[in-house]
Amino acid sequence: MLVIGGSSSTKLAQDLAVTLNAEYLPSNTKRFPDGECFLRLEKESIDDDVVIVQNSSPDGNLVELFLLQDAAYALGAKRIINVIPYFGYARQDERFNKGEPLSAQVMVDHIMLSCDKVVLVDIHNIDIMDWFDEVDVVNTFAAPAIGRYFKDSAIDLVLAPDQGALQRAHLVSEALNCESDYMIKTRLSSTQVHMVPKSIDCNNKKVLIVDDIISTGGTIVAATEELKKAGARSVYAACTHGLFIGNALDRLKKHCDKIVCANTLESEVSVVSVAPEVAKAI
Repeated sequence: MLVIGGSSSTKLAQDLAVTLNAEYLPSNTKRFPDGECFLRLEKESIDDDVVIVQNSSPDGNLVELFLLQDAAYALGAKRIINVIPYFGYARQDERFNKGEPLSAQVMVDHIMLSCDKVVLVDIHNIDIMDWFDEVDVVNTFAAPAIGRYFKDSAIDLVLAPDQGALQRAHLVSEALNCESDYMIKTRLSSTQVHMVPKSIDCNNKKVLIVDDIISTGGTIVAATEELKKAGARSVYAACTHGLFIGNALDRLKKHCDKIVCANTLESEVSVVSVAPEVAKAI
């Protein structure tokens, strides 16, 4: 098996190659002055299954994914498994207003054209997997990896920022052998919200907030402030996909005692490797 790392996910691709005991091949990728993508795989031929690790967002990464698929097949790849750590457009999974595209399905349809299997990591909406009707698809979870990372941190309570993320918090708490809960948000005004755990007291506890995506960081910041007011000894935050729009990471560092994310998106805090989980899915 050969693991090809696209430009957006090189660290995860390298970790995955080690985990699979497979050869690692980086893509030679550059951008022309007009913004178009050029890439080359420095290989004379391929007579094996290929794993391509590349995000499908932002748009330039999606084009690079398509080019990687074509280059691998042209060299003789037997099967192509796309590992898409962060699946772009997953939040546009319905036509919210007339005239809008069904963006998530458009991405699925095009990705399926040149691969045999797709491995996703914490897809935002699990229903999107139903659209992969022509190839095998697996969604794997970062929760076990997050649990391993915090194993020696003496976490007392794992919290989801809302009820929809409770299953993720529960999976992490199982790995840490501690309690889990979700937070209830009460809006006090147009600019103020009050957030508390639904049923578990956080006083004098070391708390870990987990979510799938952190974008602006506003929810995590608000939750951290409220937890510390309620007596939490320290508050850590972890997510699968750290988008960290604008100055979100700087804001989070000022409020959280620790902020980490998985290596689905590369940043200075993407220290949680999901390579073991992805390897199992492959």
